[in-house]
Amino acid sequence: MHKHQPLIFENSTPGRIGYSLPEMDIPELDVSELIPADYIRSEPAKLPEVSELDIMRHYTALSKRNHGLDSGFYPLGSCTMKYNPKINENVARFSGFAHIHPLQDESSVQGALELMYDLQQHLIEITGMDEVTLQPAAGAHGEWTGLMMIRAFHEANGDVNRSKVIVPDSAHGTNPASATVAGFETITVKSDENGLVDLEDLRRVVGEDTAALMLTNPNTLGLFEENILEMAKIVHDAGGKLYYDGANLNAVLSKARPGDMGFDVVHLNLHKTFTGPHGGGGPGSGPVGVKTDLIPYLPKPVITKVGEEYVFDYDRPLSIGRVKPYYGNFGINVRAYTYIRSMGPDGLRAVTENAVLNANYMMRRLAEYYDLPFDRHCKHEFVLSGRRQKKLGVRTLDIAKRLLDFGYHPPTIYFPLNVEECIMIEPTETESKETLDQFIDAMIQIAKEAEETPEIVQEAPHTTVIGRLDETLAARKPVLRYIKA
Repeated sequence: MHKHQPLIFENSTPGRIGYSLPEMDIPELDVSELIPADYIRSEPAKLPEVSELDIMRHYTALSKRNHGLDSGFYPLGSCTMKYNPKINENVARFSGFAHIHPLQDESSVQGALELMYDLQQHLIEITGMDEVTLQPAAGAHGEWTGLMMIRAFHEANGDVNRSKVIVPDSAHGTNPASATVAGFETITVKSDENGLVDLEDLRRVVGEDTAALMLTNPNTLGLFEENILEMAKIVHDAGGKLYYDGANLNAVLSKARPGDMGFDVVHLNLHKTFTGPHGGGGPGSGPVGVKTDLIPYLPKPVITKVGEEYVFDYDRPLSIGRVKPYYGNFGINVRAYTYIRSMGPDGLRAVTENAVLNANYMMRRLAEYYDLPFDRHCKHEFVLSGRRQKKLGVRTLDIAKRLLDFGYHPPTIYFPLNVEECIMIEPTETESKETLDQFIDAMIQIAKEAEETPEIVQEAPHTTVIGRLDETLAARKPVLRYIKA
């Protein structure tokens, strides 16, 4: 018996057909009249010839090779890969939401506009901002949108020399990338021995050319920036703005608000904190909230309420303009709205409490077996270091590959960059203690294997469809089509 279902090309037999179409009931067209000759095949495509049953087995087998939240634990640090409640999917499929068109007259989509307006109000309350736009398509897109508003604000005030954005050395890679795309130069501020922003270094790099400080709190090491009010004062006194990367908001929901910490702009990842489906490149949604002095620069249109009617407000002369076709990723907005209304303030508070509890539980249980760079209370995620294992010839990459044999998606590795052999773990709030314990046991076993039989880890994975790849070769010379051995 085959260990794995043969690929569809391997099952191909001349003459087999896996589909049947009715006879055409219209005259056949001469495609040469519609398509230039250079684009018309002279020979049929070399596609596999298989039965319908073979086709079904092929794609079902491929689906089983995918890893997702509905099939296993996914502790990807910094990415909040948590369970997506199925009620969200049901509501997003309501015909009144799924079958409308963005160009319909406003009077015919009042329910959808009301949902979007209410979602804006909920996000305003959750973040402590004064207004929100739902347009940005994802977190990094929200970062760019927020920075463009900050740029427009400074330029409108004649402050055209503010060309620099400060980011911590532990920042998400999208922060400096977004700042660069928005036309700024990025300046790095160091972390101190506690993993927090070094206040003295911040004072050194802040100046008249500072446009903004980009920060997530808790930071990417999973640590709460306890000096945030002092940091806000340093930046504001210099005339800059504070930008909040909302990637880690699920660590403070209903406990603390970015607006109360001194932030002027915040983006949110609805596909992370608020349980929109995440992974595989999307879909995403990255609403941006702002304080009062930045409201004029929001992308237009903004959904507003006039009397009892919900309308798109295009009368925004200082707006940075539309940043996405239509009005954002509406289906993800519906899912996030459903989640927020289902949870309520007490439920969102429980999200934070359980996320923090799960992370600290895992961190303390694993600290005996891996190095713990910052031995202090963490928030929703934490970082370990594989330095101890590296001395035995086992790299963090090897540990990640070995986890595949246990059926787990590995955590984030080698990030943040300021931790050697970094292993970044985020259990989220949706996982049970039993799941956490099973993952911890696997990590402990791998640590023991590194000491006793390191070759098992170095040669992993052993049970997956594909073994250890030459990752450099795979990146530079990928094989993108089937080649018969």
